Amino acid sequence: MKTYLVGGSVRDELLGLPVKDHDYVVVGASPEEMEQLGYRPVGKDFPVFLHPQTHEQYALARTERKISRGYKGFEVFTSPQVTLQEDLARRDLTINSIAKDDEGNIIDPFNGVADLEAGILRHISPAFSEDPVRILRAARFAARFNFHAAPETLTLMSDMVHNGEVDALVPERVWQELSRGLMENNPSRMFHMLRECGALARIMPEVDVLFGVPQPAHAHPEIDTGVHIMLAIDYAAAQDYSLPVRFATLMHDLGKGTTPPEEWPRHIGHEARSIELTQNICERIRVPKDARDLALLVARYHGDVHRAAELKPSTLADMLQAVDAYRKPSRFEEFLQACACDFHGRPGYATKPYVQAERFQQAYTAARSVDAGAIAAELRQRIPDASALPAAINARVRETRIARINAEIG
Repeated sequence: MKTYLVGGSVRDELLGLPVKDHDYVVVGASPEEMEQLGYRPVGKDFPVFLHPQTHEQYALARTERKISRGYKGFEVFTSPQVTLQEDLARRDLTINSIAKDDEGNIIDPFNGVADLEAGILRHISPAFSEDPVRILRAARFAARFNFHAAPETLTLMSDMVHNGEVDALVPERVWQELSRGLMENNPSRMFHMLRECGALARIMPEVDVLFGVPQPAHAHPEIDTGVHIMLAIDYAAAQDYSLPVRFATLMHDLGKGTTPPEEWPRHIGHEARSIELTQNICERIRVPKDARDLALLVARYHGDVHRAAELKPSTLADMLQAVDAYRKPSRFEEFLQACACDFHGRPGYATKPYVQAERFQQAYTAARSVDAGAIAAELRQRIPDASALPAAINARVRETRIARINAEIG
């Protein structure tokens, strides 16, 4: 029985990155021997055990055989005779197939260290094509490390798309990988790689179609809508914004992809179209409610926020009510952050002040100072008709907020 540190922990250590979790492979042991040593079994699909003291994961060396479509269509074989190299060979990329023994020696049968140094994502064997999740994982690693796919790996990924293997992805796994990729340092790298192999057109066609759609050059020096979206999500990452903000930024201009070419580069009414398209994506890949709700708000109102300087106090007050700023102040902050990503996601705009968001924030601060409870208490004394009371309260609160906004910011 021999134990080896494997996978991401070895990779990240070699890259000089913090190591969060340690994964181990055990060679030459049976499940019964592991339990006798005090390890607790937790694996459902293959033998995985928790160390009795550290509770870290120890998996028995195993091989896999493809038996049906999809990422669950595998038959797993494990025995004390499975070697370390056989276990490493079933992994996806060379950079994830590096092991380290108890004495600190690196075992690298597929030259993963060289690919780490060169910044290359390379598949280990043709078995890569048996699991469509590997396309998403490779794209996510591109976003994390800013690596590029080896030409032969990109070709293999393209073949997987053309063969329909990517269509077997389940919604929950798509969201899991995309959301993790959005939270990396360079999320645009994930989408560029998915585009290169054709997977983005199958997974998120609404985003894929944005590339090549022009926008007015005076407002968007980058012109291409897809390029703009990539700049915007990378800006969100640079600011360390939350996942809902990054997802909302990705979704906000989907409607531009449905503008008839004869109307280019203008996109009148794209906000309304973005709402429906965002809703469709959220339903299709099971996006969580917090990310979905923020994305829908940003899709609908980001254009109005950009015109904040032109809006009357009454319009500002109504928008604050529409985005539920008073009841959900933290989400309102995220809403403005996503709008800021849209503004800054253009060449030359990364450091420009986004005064429109400041105006909305000032309007919110002024309106929030209105004591709605005191207004309601006063009107209850003056209006005996209970049925008329809610409308009267809402109207008075709105009027008072408008007056306060006008007094504070004009």
